[in-house]
Amino acid sequence: MPIIEDWTGAPWRKLEQHLYRLQKRIYQAQDRGNVKVVHSLQRLLVKSRAARMLAVRRVTQENQGKQTAGVDGVKALGPAVRLLFVDRLRTLDGIPAQPVRRMLIPKAGKPGEFRPLGIPVLLDRAAQTLATFALEPQWEARFEANSYGFRPGRSGHDAIEAIYLTIVQQPKYVLDADIKGCFDHIAQEPLLNKLDTIPRIRRAVKAWLRAGVLVEGVFTPTTAGTPQGGCASPLLANIALHGLEQAAAAAVYPAEPGEDRRRRPVLIRYADLCRARHKSAYAGCRVMPTAVGRTREDPWGAVGITQRP
Repeated sequence: MPIIEDWTGAPWRKLEQHLYRLQKRIYQAQDRGNVKVVHSLQRLLVKSRAARMLAVRRVTQENQGKQTAGVDGVKALGPAVRLLFVDRLRTLDGIPAQPVRRMLIPKAGKPGEFRPLGIPVLLDRAAQTLATFALEPQWEARFEANSYGFRPGRSGHDAIEAIYLTIVQQPKYVLDADIKGCFDHIAQEPLLNKLDTIPRIRRAVKAWLRAGVLVEGVFTPTTAGTPQGGCASPLLANIALHGLEQAAAAAVYPAEPGEDRRRRPVLIRYADLCRARHKSAYAGCRVMPTAVGRTREDPWGAVGITQRP
């Protein structure tokens, strides 16, 4: 890929095709279970100038939050500075992570309640986008079929359709669960161990998670959770919650020889919102949120269930 010095004249279509080919190869390698090839391709992707340019373009020109500044106050970049960002991304884990700026956003339909957002600086957002380019195809090959939130090509309507198709045939118990404060309480060390990626990306993710929060000039370290507002946070939350359906099914009906799998519960998840159904099991069960830590059918901590005494 030749070095591009003219931002406005860059061949964006060719850059997108190059990135797509790399991501497709990562997905296919993970689908085959070849982790060594996955990691090799991830190293190639994060070094790729095409991926770095597309990451900078996304956070500075395409995202809705492109005019939202982090703690450094920077929110508008010219073409020359964007190219400097592309060069800085050569060392993904060598960029010192800066604290995120805390913003409180009112929750829709809930007067007096706010959602805490953590806004990273633009360079950290570009680095997170670059890491997401490498991690997303790997994990899309692994995520559970009934996971819908924050995934490419999936929407809330897909989750609604899945719920309808699950309950339409006969009456079933349906359990509606929301993991309270999911983003804020994800255990960081188990998440880092679960990433299964190259050391460069793992070190960068660790730095972002532990960068801290700046509120009105007061710095607060972060020892748990992922900041809502970061470009990598939705994917990291999905990675942390991967395995919920399997854990719920195993807790209610442990796998045994000759087991009728139709009796096992189905858990449909949209981010940290869950809808679980079963013909009879949930009449005597309760769902308890615990430490937050996805069978593969898509081409691109957990919740414990315990019997009542």
